[in-house]
Amino acid sequence: MLYRLPILILTTGIVYIFISPSEPLAFSIFFKVIPMVLILIYAFEQSLPTRKAVHYWIIGGITLSLIGDATLHWFLIGLSAFFVGHVFYTIGFLKVWRFSLPKSLSAIPLILFAVWIGYQLISQLQADGETAFIIPVAAYIGIIILMAFTAIMTGNRWATLGSILFIVSDSVLAWNMFISSFTGASEMIMITYYGAQFLIAHSLFTIDAKHKGISW
Repeated sequence: MLYRLPILILTTGIVYIFISPSEPLAFSIFFKVIPMVLILIYAFEQSLPTRKAVHYWIIGGITLSLIGDATLHWFLIGLSAFFVGHVFYTIGFLKVWRFSLPKSLSAIPLILFAVWIGYQLISQLQADGETAFIIPVAAYIGIIILMAFTAIMTGNRWATLGSILFIVSDSVLAWNMFISSFTGASEMIMITYYGAQFLIAHSLFTIDAKHKGISW
């Protein structure tokens, strides 16, 4: 089953990104969440045989992301679900936090990027008169950067790569939505998003590797 699920996730992801129509909305949402349902199942399988607190928190984060996928058409509702999902991811990663000075230096580029993208988005929102989005967007930038930092500090390569892909996906989405749309943005957003969720789910097999010595 573990070998079949990644193939199914890839296949259904390709179908949603490149084949399924965007209308009607319910039809589009259905195909959008199928890969996430499979990723959730994969996460459950990866966390066997003994689930720990970190596994439950991250599985909770994936579940909330699935809800966010289904509701992102109503932007603030979907954003709220993803926000709470990132809180769950962050708590999960903190459960297996391992301090390392070299890894902690990753906070510098993460913070610099957060300041840059935050400035770009907030400036554009102010220019467009969309001030109601400023606080939610700023809060979301803060939590996803914190999530990525805690993922890096776990020392788990899959969690780290997944969190970075998540930043890429959400940055492209925000840029495309609020600043300037560009060709291929939708495909890039979903490819990096599904990749991020899959890698985070895949990390559950070794996320508690400090007890096993097989993180990297």
